[in-house]
Amino acid sequence: MRWFFLICMFSGLLAQAQSVPLQWEPVAPGVWKATVGQPDKVDLLTTAGGSPRKEALQKLGEAPFPLPQAECSAEIKEGKVYLRFPLQEEEQLFGLGLQFKTVNRRGQILNLHMDHYQGRDDGRSHAPVPFYVSSSGYGVLINSARYITVYAGTAVRVNSQHPPRVYDRNTEPDWSAQPYSDAVEMLVPAAGTEIYVFAGKNSMEAVQRYNLFNGGGVLPPKWGLGFTHRMPTLSTAAQVKAEATAFNEHGFPLDFIGLEPGWQTKAYPCTFEWDKSRFPDPAAFVKEMQAKGIRLNLWLNPYLSPASSLYSAAKPLSGSHTVWNGLVPDLTLPAAQQLYKNIFKTQHVDIGVSGYKIDEVDGVDSWLWPDVATFPSGTTAEQMRQVYGVMMQRLTTGWFREKGVRTYGLVRASNAGASSFPYVIYNDYYNHRDFITALCNSSFIGVLWTPEVRASKTAEEWLRRMQSACFSPMAMLNAWADGTKPWSFPEVEKQVKDVALLRMQLFPYLYTVFSQYYLEGKPPVRAMNLVEGFSFQHQSQKAALDGTENPYRMALREDVKDQFMLGDDLLVAPMFTGQTTRKVILPQGKWYDFYTGEYVGNGNIIEATPGLDKIPLYVRDGGIIPMIPPVTHTPAPDEQLPLEIRHYGEAESTAVLYDDDGQSYDYQQGKYMQYRLSAKKDKHAKWQGQVVIENKQGLKVAYKNIKWRFMLPESSGR
Repeated sequence: MRWFFLICMFSGLLAQAQSVPLQWEPVAPGVWKATVGQPDKVDLLTTAGGSPRKEALQKLGEAPFPLPQAECSAEIKEGKVYLRFPLQEEEQLFGLGLQFKTVNRRGQILNLHMDHYQGRDDGRSHAPVPFYVSSSGYGVLINSARYITVYAGTAVRVNSQHPPRVYDRNTEPDWSAQPYSDAVEMLVPAAGTEIYVFAGKNSMEAVQRYNLFNGGGVLPPKWGLGFTHRMPTLSTAAQVKAEATAFNEHGFPLDFIGLEPGWQTKAYPCTFEWDKSRFPDPAAFVKEMQAKGIRLNLWLNPYLSPASSLYSAAKPLSGSHTVWNGLVPDLTLPAAQQLYKNIFKTQHVDIGVSGYKIDEVDGVDSWLWPDVATFPSGTTAEQMRQVYGVMMQRLTTGWFREKGVRTYGLVRASNAGASSFPYVIYNDYYNHRDFITALCNSSFIGVLWTPEVRASKTAEEWLRRMQSACFSPMAMLNAWADGTKPWSFPEVEKQVKDVALLRMQLFPYLYTVFSQYYLEGKPPVRAMNLVEGFSFQHQSQKAALDGTENPYRMALREDVKDQFMLGDDLLVAPMFTGQTTRKVILPQGKWYDFYTGEYVGNGNIIEATPGLDKIPLYVRDGGIIPMIPPVTHTPAPDEQLPLEIRHYGEAESTAVLYDDDGQSYDYQQGKYMQYRLSAKKDKHAKWQGQVVIENKQGLKVAYKNIKWRFMLPESSGR
């Protein structure tokens, strides 16, 4: 009886919440870490393995801790961690996974669970990154590979310092089922976790620190930023060659081709070995395609077929459950990693294959291993689910790096800390508007996303989707299912070709934008909420001073999820099927039409009516956009191309054009060059452009015959 009493008392003590003081340790300029309880051995950042880019972080400078520390709290109860962080009344929250419906997370409850996106913003996604960014200029990361539940400004505590007003539903029409909440609360189902806080002058700087702390953003090989086309499933080597010839005959750009499951002897699960009936001489085939300027990317899922020569060796290194009857290797084990490395290198990397499309590492629940599965390393099924896609990214990237060449591919799952990996997320969901929302959301969490094109019901939809894809991290047509081509709708073939070639013309600008991702941590595609001069808080303060509520401020209060920035200067506003006009919200400062140089507005809402042929594009005042002629392949290492430098607006300005060899990792040792571009008026008020080349490494200059074009209407007197 006594023992029973003691056990009950001990159990009661365990059930009580244990408050844990948060001790914030500075770990980099503007970055702090706190540890609660006993964290798991497997976590997100260790799995990704990124190293902070200390010099770049130091350039951002020191910053004070961005939250009131007394209002940040942690408790441990029943082997779980409970966290609470304060929220100000007008704060907006962004991040918390790659969601497709909304941008502002405040007021949402999310269970951050790796999964195939099912059409609901509930936390299940291809990148359930437990990192949120505040409009007040800070970010919070929970470094746990668990299914974390987030109450993003939904829960109201009895002892809240800022309790919501109490309404009477019977008499007050403003009553809401969701009262105001002054906190973000999280439940981490683990005995401990690490927490990181990132400071910034604004939201962008917080995102920069997050990306730089994880190794910086990826800089793809030059060919990765061209156009890519994925073949039907059972294509042969001859059909792939014929497809490349057809692109050339139609004058469409093409830099790499993706081979879908049929390149292997068996798929679902996979052997990773070439099917010799369709590809009789893989090495010669790869070499022949490279001679034509076209790389090859191989589809796979990582589950090992019983038909594979590796099956017996892999079985003791794999989980207790299969996926489509294939083994799930425990990739935390060095032996399992080496097993895969041996076959991937000999079958793919060593013969010149340039990358992978890593499928089925996200969900659905009924397809993947269940949460009751076990793995030889002791890693739980839950943790394995959260990080498996990241492990595949890290391993494959490492194999290419050992060879000294960059890769660029596709993946269905990612998570925190993976910004430096050369992979773009894709999925089977196919809503065009939601694809653009995901493109915006990717910018907060250190991942890349492509709104790929697969099929369309009409020529208009085909063109609108192509226009969006050409302004994303990977311009891709995925014809694996039905064999579509860029010219599948002849009535818009010219317009599709024009926008594909425009992407190629913008290559110098796009490559420079990605260099910023690596050097500065700035994502290449940026949600408007990361843009200077686009601030709900700023507009709120302005409204408080003058007592107004203008349409611009009202628009910022809502989700801005259908337009985005590409780099510092280019605003992209996609059109959707059935639209002849659309609203575009311009940040503060003057903006100009990309195509004509016409002034369009300053910190206001405009109506865009571009017609069917064009996607609306706008350039910031003083924006400098370097462009090459229309080409069908991205520049080769030994190639020199003419360069046109466009300047927009009335502001004198400077910019940097980045370049390197485009294929090796030498840039990480400083082997790159920069063109310092400046546009100024002379004493006669005439515009002059100057180019100063900084080339300390003696690299071959990629651009010749450099000319400036000042983009204002002729009536401006330029």
